[in-house]
Amino acid sequence: MKNLKPHAWVALLALAVLVLPILLQPLGNAWVRIVDMALIYVLLALGLNIVVGFAGLLDLGYVAFFAIGAYVYALLASPQLLESWGWLVQYFPQGLHTPWWVVVPISAILAGIFGAVLGAPTLKLRGDYLAIVTLGFGEIIRVFMNNLDQPVNITNGPKGIGGIDPIQIAGHSLAKKIDVFGLELRSVTLYYYLFLITVILAFVICHRLEHSRIGRAWMAIREDEVAAQAMGINTRNLKLLAFSLGATFGGVAGSFFAAFQQFISPESFGLMESVMVVAMVVLGGAGHLPGVIVGALLLSILPEALRYVATPLQDLSGGRIDAAILRQLLIALTMVLAMLWRPQGLWPKRKTGVRT
Repeated sequence: MKNLKPHAWVALLALAVLVLPILLQPLGNAWVRIVDMALIYVLLALGLNIVVGFAGLLDLGYVAFFAIGAYVYALLASPQLLESWGWLVQYFPQGLHTPWWVVVPISAILAGIFGAVLGAPTLKLRGDYLAIVTLGFGEIIRVFMNNLDQPVNITNGPKGIGGIDPIQIAGHSLAKKIDVFGLELRSVTLYYYLFLITVILAFVICHRLEHSRIGRAWMAIREDEVAAQAMGINTRNLKLLAFSLGATFGGVAGSFFAAFQQFISPESFGLMESVMVVAMVVLGGAGHLPGVIVGALLLSILPEALRYVATPLQDLSGGRIDAAILRQLLIALTMVLAMLWRPQGLWPKRKTGVRT
């Protein structure tokens, strides 16, 4: 195994990724579903890495764009608007079932616009001040979605939106299983491959951005904004571009989340979601794409895996310790130990900074 060439390792990794859901299917849909959600978090982490890792802008309100993408998909691919606004029925007698390939770009564009709206008033802010403003923006969106059920019911408030259409490809709904050469592919497995393709595309886009002129300018801003501005870099436009592009990834992830869950509510877009995505980027290695992916996979799968550890420990304590609290304690302890062991992240870049 040690004598394998790099391209052989890549081939083995690709094969493992392709067969992973098929191997997990016999264990039940739960584990495949966990991996599906992990891929959505990878997409979120890649988007946030543009803002935090490349441009060095601390964004604690990133979950807002996740929510925007999810609600746009839910409203355009569910009965929610028709139930609230009956006059739409005459134009859409069969119901409002907008195709996913139309809704996802709309979600991405709207999220990108909101990203620019968030970035505009924060151009002169840095560090803690920027974090506070973005945090407030994320909470505003969540509260807005939670209360937009009166006087006209749009988001259905805290009750959430159900009956969301699943994604359909070539006339087949991904909510239904299919048989391929005698091999049963369940719904969660079909979504896995869709999310995997999306993550690969996102990785390629981020990789190209990182090694482009724009990416190098972002890194110059990250290292020293004053020096970058003195060198003629338009920091204003590049910051707005970072916020907008990062938000676009969040909008796409939100659309896929709504289609996959077929139900959304404001509870899914709280502050802890933003904190966890930021933790994924920092823990994996901000600015390094493979590290960000590792961090996202670890922090999205670890909480579920620790369920199998927390319950036995609860039994050992005679039931005096709550399993959920113990699981959160183990997650926090793991993150603390990981950052003490690898302060720059689990997989940081070998060289930091920008060549001059």
